[in-house]
Amino acid sequence: MTFLWQPCTGGARILRVLGDSPCPVIPEEIDGLPVTELGPYCFAVHPVEEGRIWPVGSEENHEVTGEFLEEAILPDTLRVLHSAAFYNCRKLRRIEVGPNLESLGSDLFTNCRALRTFALRASPAAGTGLKKLLGAVSADIEVEFLDAPGVRLFYPEYFELLDENTPAHIFNRSIEGEGYRMRQCFAGSAVDYAAYDATFAQACVGESEDKLCRLALGRLLFPFALQDNARTDYEFYLTAHPAAAFGWAIRERNEAALRLLAGLGLAVRDAASQCARAGWSAGAAILLARPKRAAKQYDFDDL
Repeated sequence: MTFLWQPCTGGARILRVLGDSPCPVIPEEIDGLPVTELGPYCFAVHPVEEGRIWPVGSEENHEVTGEFLEEAILPDTLRVLHSAAFYNCRKLRRIEVGPNLESLGSDLFTNCRALRTFALRASPAAGTGLKKLLGAVSADIEVEFLDAPGVRLFYPEYFELLDENTPAHIFNRSIEGEGYRMRQCFAGSAVDYAAYDATFAQACVGESEDKLCRLALGRLLFPFALQDNARTDYEFYLTAHPAAAFGWAIRERNEAALRLLAGLGLAVRDAASQCARAGWSAGAAILLARPKRAAKQYDFDDL
């Protein structure tokens, strides 16, 4: 893999990546300099700057741009993502990054319609650049904390609307969707889990059953910093919407979610039939398995 770069304040700026893999790994260091920045339009299909010489002529020098890019693994040293770095990367589905992001440009993920996951090499309690990343994406997005395997947070989509007051040519901005409020739930640069969980009650007003079940199951399966009152709210919602809850677990082939729902005392026969219709025999087996009886304990009075 080839990296076109230039020196910048404090390190090196990646300008272009060339190679034959749609999942490039950006190194932490180039020629002894830490990689601290991704340049403007780094992974975007964009005209070559006049006067700049690019390697050409071999397959391994294929530009990793646009719809060729599917995943990007960025180094812990990275601090700056310049504007439009991933512009029009329509097949980009996942970005893995360290905890040290400080600055993001505009139009960073414009038209990245397949982007579904931010994976952070950080503890779920640590301060990171997550708030800035979330602010760049209004679509559904899930966050993984790789230093605590399994801990995930789901942020649903929100919409920004501009209504024009025609005579005065004044635009009134409004935001629809609880996903925006959830993206503000931070204490400094660390996630405020109590505030995140507190948004659930309002989310129940406007979000779909599918997204709400995804939220509730995600927090119950990996209950990092989950308080008892929030746990009760999530469990109550799932017991009130069993069809949607089982439906999400079956679509995702999530065995842990099935076990959790069965443990809440929900009726499982219809869900087991749904598993069978979906061709997921393992899920049906989980739901229909009989609980093991505790071994009989004998004492002298039994003799």
